[in-house]
Amino acid sequence: MQEKNIAIIDLGSNSARLVVEKIKEDGSYEELYRVKEDTRLSQGMGDSLLLQEEPMEKTITVLKTYMASLQNFSVDAVYGITTAAVRTAKNQSEFLARVKQAIGLQLRVLTGEEEAHYDFLGVIASLPKVHSAVILDTGGASVELIPFHHQVAEVELSLPFGAVNLSEKYQLADTVEKSQIKAACQKIQSAYQGLPFIRQNQGQPIILLGGANRSLAKMAEKKGWTKQNQPTLHGLYLTSAHVEEIFAEIAEMSRAQREHLAGLEKNRADIIVSGLLPVLNLVRALQAPRVIFSESGVREGLIYELMKEEFGHS
Repeated sequence: MQEKNIAIIDLGSNSARLVVEKIKEDGSYEELYRVKEDTRLSQGMGDSLLLQEEPMEKTITVLKTYMASLQNFSVDAVYGITTAAVRTAKNQSEFLARVKQAIGLQLRVLTGEEEAHYDFLGVIASLPKVHSAVILDTGGASVELIPFHHQVAEVELSLPFGAVNLSEKYQLADTVEKSQIKAACQKIQSAYQGLPFIRQNQGQPIILLGGANRSLAKMAEKKGWTKQNQPTLHGLYLTSAHVEEIFAEIAEMSRAQREHLAGLEKNRADIIVSGLLPVLNLVRALQAPRVIFSESGVREGLIYELMKEEFGHS
């Protein structure tokens, strides 16, 4: 196989990402370029499940800049994927048509199970020493859950809540009331307790993906709780007690105070309380001793599959 440059546009519910990867003859790959922009595509969808005009326009503008930036690379193929916001939108077909007209690319709408599967592929390829765990990917409008043992997934599923829609539904963007957090926790715990694998995976660690969970890692790092002599967040771990402590701290803050919190991006201040609720409640449901951070997920899983199916590598 000759070397190829591929680009992946990953349009999530909260942000859009572009990566350019060099696929090498030996089946390895090298990242040439990476960029992320917050688009908040799922903002304002509410119970209507309609993508709103302003987030759609903002997203399409970002996608246009991404396609323009690819002129700086010799790219052999561009793959576009999108997840929960578009997956659940009643005006999905209209939005996809607008995207195709604007940038000439037909986005592939991943099912929740496909998104979870790519998360799983990305994790097991990059954290081979973790033999059993439960993966949690927290996005803007969904979470993906994958319990696995010895690199075999027990189940791959998606639940329809995430950082953005939880924040909107339970008014968690600014100063939050304990009653609002309690109501959101009850909703999440109810969803978790309906999953058979929760009972069967007590005491397992949790592998964390997604922007809110990366923010958790960065906040913990600023506190000196992740000093494990690693150059990146990938593979770092944090005790569950520290997860609880960070959440308790940010839940007492106003949005303005969170905007100045060490390790937290300012533009996540309104969705970090809601964004940490899925991991907080999963830690409690599983009585998990620790969480492990992964920077490898959907995009890396997709690359793994592409190399196997299109480029002949396993």
